[in-house]
Amino acid sequence: MTSTDSAQNKTARDPWELPDVSGLVVGVLGGTGDQGRGLAYRLARAGQKVIIGSRAADRAESAAAELGLGVEGADNAECARRSDIVIIAVPWDGHAKTLEALREELAGKLVIDCVNPLGFDKQGAYALKPEEGSAAQQAAALLPDSRVTAAFHHLSAVLLQDETLEEIDTDVMVLGESRADTDLVQALAARIPGMRGVFAGRLRNAHQVESLVANLISVNRRYKAHAGLRVTDV
Repeated sequence: MTSTDSAQNKTARDPWELPDVSGLVVGVLGGTGDQGRGLAYRLARAGQKVIIGSRAADRAESAAAELGLGVEGADNAECARRSDIVIIAVPWDGHAKTLEALREELAGKLVIDCVNPLGFDKQGAYALKPEEGSAAQQAAALLPDSRVTAAFHHLSAVLLQDETLEEIDTDVMVLGESRADTDLVQALAARIPGMRGVFAGRLRNAHQVESLVANLISVNRRYKAHAGLRVTDV
C-alpha cells in the first residue's frame, strides 16, 4: 500500500456517521393517505416535528388531530413552506400535478419521493415506467430548484400505523445525487426504531427500487405478510 493509499484510508468517512436531524421539520404531502399517515405517525412518535399536508386543510387538520403527538395539519402549499424536509407520499396518478403546483413552495427544500408507479390487473401488481424513468426522476425534472431524493418505498402502511409495534424491522433504500442529502435522509430513517437508511445509488437507479414494491405485494399476498427488506453485510 502506498502512502497515498494509507492517507486516503485514514480520511475515509464512516458511512454510518450521519447528521443530527432531530430539529428539522418534516412535511408529509399526502399525509392523509395510509402510507403518508403511517410515516407521519412513526416520525412524530420518534420525536420529529411533523406537518401533514393535504389538498384540503381541514382534512389534514383532522388527520393530524387523530394522530396527536404534536402533528399539525395544513394545505399542501403551507405544509411545504413550513417544512425543512418534505416527503412526497401522494398517489401516482396525482404525482406530477401535485409537484407542478408546488414548485415554488418546494424550492430549496430537501424532497423525499416515496411514490411507487404501479398498475394493477387480474394478475396482480406490476411496475409502470414513467417517461422520465421513475417517479423520483419525474420529481427532479419538475422541481429543478429542489434537492430531490428517493426513499421509504418498501414500507408496510399497516405496520407503520400499528401502535402496538415498538420497532419497524426493515431497511430503507435511499437514492440521490448529493451525499449530504442522502445522509440526511438516512439519518431521518434511523430516527424510527428498527429502521436503517442504506445508500442505494443515484436517482437513475430509482426505477428498480420503486418497481420492487410490485414483488413485495406478491410476497404479501402469498404469505399473508407485511414484508420489508434487509440488506446484508453492511
